[in-house]
Amino acid sequence: MKKMTLSTLLLSTILGISGCSNSSNTNTNSTANVENHDGHDHAGHDHSSHSHTSKAAEQQQKIEELSQKAPAQVLPPFKFYKVKSGISFTNDDIPKGKKTAFILFDPSCGHCQIEAGQLGKNYAKIKNVNLYFISMNDPALMANFLETFGKELVGKPNVEVLYDKNQDFIQKIHVPKQFPANYVYTAEGKLQSHWDGDKKIDFILTEYTK
Repeated sequence: MKKMTLSTLLLSTILGISGCSNSSNTNTNSTANVENHDGHDHAGHDHSSHSHTSKAAEQQQKIEELSQKAPAQVLPPFKFYKVKSGISFTNDDIPKGKKTAFILFDPSCGHCQIEAGQLGKNYAKIKNVNLYFISMNDPALMANFLETFGKELVGKPNVEVLYDKNQDFIQKIHVPKQFPANYVYTAEGKLQSHWDGDKKIDFILTEYTK
């Protein structure tokens, strides 16, 4: 089963590419792409690809630096959008008096799909927790995520799939190294726990409800 890694997160957030990968090495077969400049006339040579590579490297370095920072200890102001309706969703829309769990996910990530299914099968245990699935992917790819992988969560009053149009999550809350990434905040909006990558469902349920 594949995992969403930091390098793929970079692609999904900066280049709009979605997918899962176990490897963060983006230099596969790089030697095959090295140009032979012996006797090469540079007049009219297009260096745009080199510029693009340099920009991507800078973006990756920025993302890696952000990923070293601890998650926001107090939930900051944010603005997401409900995938089904397009209506905005902010801190003020979170029901009071309950813990809140955010799941940053990619709809094509196998571990994200499995976690959604496991949570659905255990809905009775998490019905008193605000549960928000958040992604920066195209809403069209997110629209049927729960219907496909976590059907027991569909239509539940404490569950919502949210589109992070402006990348508020990675800019204000945290940049994880793998998807799915879970962040549990107390009813007072303080960070209780967080983790990224796949975990056993018993661990997840304990963190959500303890």
